[in-house]
Amino acid sequence: MNAFDSSIIHFLNQFSFRWPVFDHGVMAFTQFYMLRGVPMVALLWWVWFRDGADKQRDREIVTATVVAAFCALLLGRLLANWLPFRARPMANPEVGLRFLLAADDGMRSWSSFPSDHAMMWCAVATGVIVAARWLGLLALAYAVLLICMARIFVGLHYPTDVIAGALLGVLTCLVLTRPPLRARIAAPFLFLSDRYRGLFHVGMFLLSFGLITNFDELRTVASSLMKVT
Repeated sequence: MNAFDSSIIHFLNQFSFRWPVFDHGVMAFTQFYMLRGVPMVALLWWVWFRDGADKQRDREIVTATVVAAFCALLLGRLLANWLPFRARPMANPEVGLRFLLAADDGMRSWSSFPSDHAMMWCAVATGVIVAARWLGLLALAYAVLLICMARIFVGLHYPTDVIAGALLGVLTCLVLTRPPLRARIAAPFLFLSDRYRGLFHVGMFLLSFGLITNFDELRTVASSLMKVT
């Protein structure tokens, strides 16, 4: 563990196990989809349905943002499997600290770098920034300070895991939401939304559910397949 990660983790760890209410609150942000994913996805739905002069632009941004979030999550899994394995802080005896969250067998086998939660939710927040700047900045603060910091606090990630994931998520979304590219990405989806409105919104609901749950089942299956091959 490098000095940067060590200094931050040791600083944060001194506040663990001191105030039960605070500990439960931090744990809630790592375990409850209602706190992690629902507010962020709700913002995307708001951008999609909000009244305004340019609904086409808003829907292009939402579509490109969802694609960017999925790409960021996929990139995070690929990097975690291709880069040298990095044990999570709570599963690394060299850290020498006790964390709120105990490492289970599943967590021990998943590499810590980069944080796919940081990649995905920072990508979503960046898309909201493109559509509505000040609301998006609040979403980004929510993603970084509550979703990501909670994961460092309980020992799921090192600070550099989160920083790298956040940067990759932001950059991925900024690239895919550029006007020429986002129009191309969104075109087939917007065609489906006009032609098959009911079916499209069922698909949007299912995709939203996947985002909220971080595609946990899909990531588990994909990770297992990659280890087999």
